[in-house]
Amino acid sequence: MNLTRRKLTSALAVGIASTWSAGAAWAQAYPQKAVKLVVGSPPGGPSDFLARVFADAVGPGLGQNFIVENKPGASGMPAADQVVKGISDGHQLLISGPASIVVMPHMFSKITYDPMRELVPISMLGAGAFVLVVHPSVKANNVKELIALAKSNTNQLTYGSGGNGSSGHLCTEYFNGLTGIQMTHVPYKGDGQAVIDLLAGQIQVMFTAPNVAMAHVKSGKLRLLAVTTKERVSSLPDTATVLEMGVKDFEYLGWIIVFAPAATPPAVVEQLSAAWMRVKNTPAIAQKLNDLAMSAPERYSVRANLVEFVKSEHARLGKLIKDNNIKSES
Repeated sequence: MNLTRRKLTSALAVGIASTWSAGAAWAQAYPQKAVKLVVGSPPGGPSDFLARVFADAVGPGLGQNFIVENKPGASGMPAADQVVKGISDGHQLLISGPASIVVMPHMFSKITYDPMRELVPISMLGAGAFVLVVHPSVKANNVKELIALAKSNTNQLTYGSGGNGSSGHLCTEYFNGLTGIQMTHVPYKGDGQAVIDLLAGQIQVMFTAPNVAMAHVKSGKLRLLAVTTKERVSSLPDTATVLEMGVKDFEYLGWIIVFAPAATPPAVVEQLSAAWMRVKNTPAIAQKLNDLAMSAPERYSVRANLVEFVKSEHARLGKLIKDNNIKSES
């Protein structure tokens, strides 16, 4: 090796070592101040609840306060925009469900951020099933009977959702596509309004969150047909999954993930992820997740799997939105 090449090699080695040392030192110093968790929904919802669980669980272990800031409105897009445009040092993070990450970017042409390039997932705080419920007048006691009924009455069955692009809307269209049926969509301003009409028999079918529907199921005012996860839900062990009922490849999750700006030092991202991994399986956290009918799936404890999951959700829902020509109501 000539002298010039030897000097270059030596300089490169020093540079790599310096970069690694700087990254390690940064992780050791983090966090240097309070960490802000930005939530794109009002206080009281699942994202806000799990943000506070995360704050209380990891803050003491990292030696700083984790503070929740609610920035509701526009399906969480302003909250995501704030985090993307903030300083990428791990002191401002986003707590988000699917809307601002894998749904609205496909529905708004002038969105101000690119979630796939400008955000990186840290940890999945929770994932849960939606439930498929029908009005008691619907002559179907399971998913197979509902599919048969819909096929014999094209577009005669109506389903409600919390609005165009909502989880209930996308979940039902995904179900329709995989089963080859057609039901007529009736959008509402929130699942609560849709359930009122479902109880009255004005609409017949709905995919919604368990906390929205289960009290009405228990009272006999709605009939529960299935859950949308691949495996049965521990709190509803006798309820079949849509997949079990013969709908191949069907899974639709409600999830809440912690994101950081993409330029955040990798060592900080890993430190935050490890902090959550240390506490997520404790009885206290498990109970809080169970209260939301959620779990923390082990397969997403590996960050590479989580990154791939978010990418696949972005692609899958983007195709679903495009294929069904789903447009924003605003």
